[in-house]
Amino acid sequence: MPKASFSMTRSRKAYEDARAVFPGGVNSPVRSWRSVGLIESGPFFVLRGKGPYLIDLDGNRYVDFVGSWGPQILGHCPGPVVAAIKKQAARGASFGCPTDLETRLARKLQKVMPAMEMLRFVSSGSEATSHAIRVARGFTGREKILKFEGCYHGAHDAVLVKAGSGAATFGVPDSAGVPAAVAANTLTVPFNDLDAVRAALNANKQEVAALIVEPVVGNSGTLIPEPGFLEGLGLAAKAAGALLIFDEVMTGFRLAPGGAQEKYGIRPDLVTCGKILGGGLPCGAYGGRKEIMQQVAPLGPVYQAGTLSGNPLAMAAGLATLEILLKKENYKKLEETSAQIEALLWEGAEAAGKKPKLSINRVGSMFTVFFRTGPVRNFADASGSDTAAFGRFFQSLLRNGVYFPPSQYEAAFVNLAMGPKELKIVGKAARAAFAEV
Repeated sequence: MPKASFSMTRSRKAYEDARAVFPGGVNSPVRSWRSVGLIESGPFFVLRGKGPYLIDLDGNRYVDFVGSWGPQILGHCPGPVVAAIKKQAARGASFGCPTDLETRLARKLQKVMPAMEMLRFVSSGSEATSHAIRVARGFTGREKILKFEGCYHGAHDAVLVKAGSGAATFGVPDSAGVPAAVAANTLTVPFNDLDAVRAALNANKQEVAALIVEPVVGNSGTLIPEPGFLEGLGLAAKAAGALLIFDEVMTGFRLAPGGAQEKYGIRPDLVTCGKILGGGLPCGAYGGRKEIMQQVAPLGPVYQAGTLSGNPLAMAAGLATLEILLKKENYKKLEETSAQIEALLWEGAEAAGKKPKLSINRVGSMFTVFFRTGPVRNFADASGSDTAAFGRFFQSLLRNGVYFPPSQYEAAFVNLAMGPKELKIVGKAARAAFAEV
């Protein structure tokens, strides 16, 4: 049963105030909680985070499976990261000049992702994918890109075509304001369908600059690449004279120290990173083969710039985060905790008689509970989920102290701060939630 003291009075007042100044009361669409049936009451407003928990304005505490949509893999406010940010803030927050922090973080990144022979830091994952696509076009002299239905690569025009994440949540796979001429240069095919990839490339010979993919999709819910799919993408791209871009904004440092590239043994031509890389601060990166990256100004004709690129606060936070994270025992712990959470969810569903109507996709410490029978292998499958049931599930979990992503089409994330106490909370909340669905 939900806590008798559960109330969101202060959050509701904060949401009313926010709706007067922000579209929908939020600064990123999925935060509005509209897709989980809470259109008027709106979301809780966070007061602070600590370890595996978020605490809202009303004092409610939640085990956090969102983690700022992935980057808080250590949990909230880890001591060494907070100390690194404070130390750098005392020296200066932004200079618009190089610091050695940038090179030091780049070296750590290259050590685990050798595909990034040269790279550039930017301020977000959206920037990283936007610039990677521009570099691919500049290097190949071609204009078209190929992406996968339900994959979200940021909120820029070239990739807001059959996008996942917030676009899927609100049933707007193609955003208004994207010029038709831009959309015409973006080809889309289903995830896990190599035949469709080859057909699209054959129908657009000598025109496709790059294939961009989330190697494990997180923005249609978690979608897992089938054996041979990622390898097949690399072969298909090479045969077509196109580049393969791995969007590891979400999977980088999460699935393994070297992300999906390490886990699946693939070396793409270009890579984009973000989320964990900045230790919770705004940060992204794109990089790849040296001959490709040497096309970027000032060495080459592909222009890219950013005042806050390589921001010293983000660099310091990223260095401190990776210093802790990049230890093998931490990935072992993440896998063990994630497997226990998956088992607790299945147990809760079975106790409520919901197991046959459920699918759970998990890769390492990212997962999604789909309210439909499996398998869920692409966006069309995910779209067949019972979103109303997911909304009821979400609301029950919330009342019982567990915060899941407020959308059927998002991945949940496990962090290293979660332990036996949090597992007990999750198990109890899951049993209650499945009983209410």
